[in-house]
Amino acid sequence: MVINASSFGRSGVHDYILLRASAVILACYTIFIVGFIACSAPLTFEIWSGLYSSLPMKVFTLITLLALLIHAWIGVWQVLTDYVKNTALRGVLQFTFVLIALSYAASGIVIMWGV
Repeated sequence: MVINASSFGRSGVHDYILLRASAVILACYTIFIVGFIACSAPLTFEIWSGLYSSLPMKVFTLITLLALLIHAWIGVWQVLTDYVKNTALRGVLQFTFVLIALSYAASGIVIMWGV
């Protein structure tokens, strides 16, 4: 049996479910933020800071960041697998993307818990 080590969900069905679940999380976050901005007529720094200083918003934002990184990884993996046939180049590109994604995750954690 051949196992693909670079696939996030280890199978097409798991990738499909992860992609759809992450899309739902991203949509919920977007709807919430748009609704918050629409309902907060004078959007000041105090209101914005107050929103992101609460624990549920920090957790929701970090879950959304994780969902975004999962969503992006599956998309990048599919594109690279389909279009980059050179295995060494594909490995370098995937490694580069993983480093970038990890730096985004680390900076997101530092930013969210620094508020």
